[in-house]
Amino acid sequence: MRVVSLNCSNTEIVAALRLEHHLVGVDDDSDFPAELVARLPRVGRDLDVDVAKVSALAPDLVLASDTVPGHDRVIARLSAAGLPTYAPETITLADVATDLREIARRMGEPARGAALAAAFEATLAEARARTERERAAGLPTPRVLLEWWPKPVIVPGARSWVTELIELAGGTNPFGDEPVKSRPVRDDEVVARAPDAAVICWCGVKPEKYRTDVVTGRAAWAATPALRRGAVHAIPEAFLGRPGPRLLEGLAALRGVVEAARGAIALERAGGR
Repeated sequence: MRVVSLNCSNTEIVAALRLEHHLVGVDDDSDFPAELVARLPRVGRDLDVDVAKVSALAPDLVLASDTVPGHDRVIARLSAAGLPTYAPETITLADVATDLREIARRMGEPARGAALAAAFEATLAEARARTERERAAGLPTPRVLLEWWPKPVIVPGARSWVTELIELAGGTNPFGDEPVKSRPVRDDEVVARAPDAAVICWCGVKPEKYRTDVVTGRAAWAATPALRRGAVHAIPEAFLGRPGPRLLEGLAALRGVVEAARGAIALERAGGR
């Protein structure tokens, strides 16, 4: 089977399924596993895929995504070219597990997808049970603001797997009640929701170019608990912005953010006695 992947998460899913030998092309942004993507032809960035290049690779399956805004136009061009395409709109962690199973099924290896999805779900279940025990014990639930983009500041809402991950890590997304995938927020909205910690996870930016001083330097946010405590963290977009197996690494990183925030909250409470 010949498979072309048009986004990072699907490339990583194929590799996690140990079916990477079927890949004959990937998008320009796929960067993991590095040794795999280094030897594969590139067909363009996610919103500017060269459909002619995809067609030239004679794929039996094209893995795309309807999650990225604007990618529907790429999917339409793939369809017009008669290319067999799987392009899910992945919103929840349950959707991620479905993608693991469905990609494996479409590649003729359903058992591999079932096993990978089961392991993914088991880790989420363990995190959920741990968080429920902590909340029952009265541990704080820190408000963790995650920033997809710095100007304007864009954050995830209720329709995002990241909101679920923050909750599984023991925190809460201060904008998690918004019925959207993501949206820009104003300074006054951030101040009103008083995040205990902030996380930079800028999409499309290499982690070495993340700058926490962009956040700590926002005068309008100075009174928020996050900035008062210096609780500004950076987690690579690869671990939180790509709906695939590496979200579990993002979950672990968020757990570290939550535990640090809990420690700071405990210190403040002890000092206020």
